[in-house]
Amino acid sequence: MKTETMQLETSYGQTTAHVAGPDTAQPAAAVILIQEWWGINDHIRDLAGRYAREGYLCVAPDLYRGKLTEDAQEASQWMHDLALEDGMETIRQTVAELSEAHGIRKIGVTGYCMGGTYALRAACEIETLDAAAPFYGDIPEEEVLAGLKVPTLFIAGARDNWITPEKVEGLKEAARKYNLPVEVVSYDADHAFFNDTRPNVYDAEAAADAWRRVLELFDARLRH
Repeated sequence: MKTETMQLETSYGQTTAHVAGPDTAQPAAAVILIQEWWGINDHIRDLAGRYAREGYLCVAPDLYRGKLTEDAQEASQWMHDLALEDGMETIRQTVAELSEAHGIRKIGVTGYCMGGTYALRAACEIETLDAAAPFYGDIPEEEVLAGLKVPTLFIAGARDNWITPEKVEGLKEAARKYNLPVEVVSYDADHAFFNDTRPNVYDAEAAADAWRRVLELFDARLRH
């Protein structure tokens, strides 16, 4: 596996992205990985490496422009201070960089917590994406969801007190109403159950099954 730093230019200012890829020739498919509210920490870098070992070029754009924290109150403040348009432009610039400068043919997006919120919205607003796998992110407004055309796997935790079962049911209702290409999978688990650095919420069995499902989606949509 090899890693590098990608430079990104947006109207809100410069930022970077952590990039991980296989040692072999550059893959034809990429996964954009959107951070949790902590920033681009070791856990996000580890996840990027996991995708690289599966043969993808994984790019994690830094929506916080270098800021990093382990304090939940600070992380919450940063998340709320981040303008939606700022985060979305960073993701759009990442897509453009991958397709135009790196010649990537197929691009998927995933994210966790705050990153899941952005990943789902990106799937609704960026039609050039080929697949999306948001983990327990917030659900956009119905008029935004109605435009979703990207095949999407939404991962939820039934014991999540933020992305509650009621919110997830709203996503299911919108999917039925607008015939959206969304599959929702809910586990008997807490918010952030995929994060193996947080033993108080990590659920190994649910995380392993979710990882399998995400790879199945990306393999089907990004490799063909």
